[in-house]
Amino acid sequence: MLAVFLRFEHQLTRLAMLIAVAMLAISVTLSFYQVLTRFVFNAPSTWTEVASRAAMIWCVFMAAAATFRGGYMMAVEVVYKVVPARFLTLLEIAIVLCCLLVLGVLIHYGIQMTLRVSNQTMSGMNISMAWAYAAIPMGSCFAIVAVMARLLSQLSGREKVGPENSEIAPEAQDGQLPEGGAKP
Repeated sequence: MLAVFLRFEHQLTRLAMLIAVAMLAISVTLSFYQVLTRFVFNAPSTWTEVASRAAMIWCVFMAAAATFRGGYMMAVEVVYKVVPARFLTLLEIAIVLCCLLVLGVLIHYGIQMTLRVSNQTMSGMNISMAWAYAAIPMGSCFAIVAVMARLLSQLSGREKVGPENSEIAPEAQDGQLPEGGAKP
């Protein structure tokens, strides 16, 4: 069952990253087009700035799933360096609980905000503002799946506890800090 969930999460996070990359490319392209029309042709486009901003919002919230999956969002390396190895799992659980709380708040208020702006249109475009704001609850849902997959992978021993590509001192991983508590 865990393997099925982890495969699902991997594909979901991959989809989120593909969307994020596409939205980044769209945002950069539209920004370039905006500069070109404004400063080269002296006829600024009326819709590209808003569309670029919406694409960047989607980029950020979709990429959040991958950053949470890697442990990059809430990883405070100094805490990992001072916590003994036997308590790292408890630290990860505490971090996951904090992440889930924040993501839950984002989903709740993101849905409310999306519904509140559903009757407003983006300037220069005849598209509802809700499409831009929908990135908040959608990206947060993707991130919750990634956070849970990370924790379950660590608890099952499939991944090491701690942030990916960590610079934690080997002494801290063993629970042994040198004299004075600093790296030699």
